[in-house]
Amino acid sequence: MNQELRKIRSFTDLKVWQLGHILVLDIYKFTKKFPKEELFGLIMQIRRAIVSFTSNIAEGFSRASYKEKCQFYSMALGSLTEVQNQLLIARDLSYITKEEFDGLAAKTIDANKMINGLIKSSKAVIRDS
Repeated sequence: MNQELRKIRSFTDLKVWQLGHILVLDIYKFTKKFPKEELFGLIMQIRRAIVSFTSNIAEGFSRASYKEKCQFYSMALGSLTEVQNQLLIARDLSYITKEEFDGLAAKTIDANKMINGLIKSSKAVIRDS
């Protein structure tokens, strides 16, 4: 395969951002079913956190230094951890079913592994420079 075709040119080419975008869409879909009294509570918190995940990846991608990239990717990890916590709350309050939770949780675990890999590779570049 041509190396030029596989080159990452935009944050949207990152697999972790792509998975995060799917999670954004999923979270918005599932939170539409939450009780209306959660509009300014859990709904806004989980939506804000998942959007922050993808936004920090995008911002980190645009940074020139690997130190800055690592900082934004680490913030993305923090936002993803918030989402994982909020999904547990939503499950325990029966706002989402166990099956919905399991599907979302599996995606967050995959995203966690991916963002940790991005952080690790950024730190390696810093260490090797």
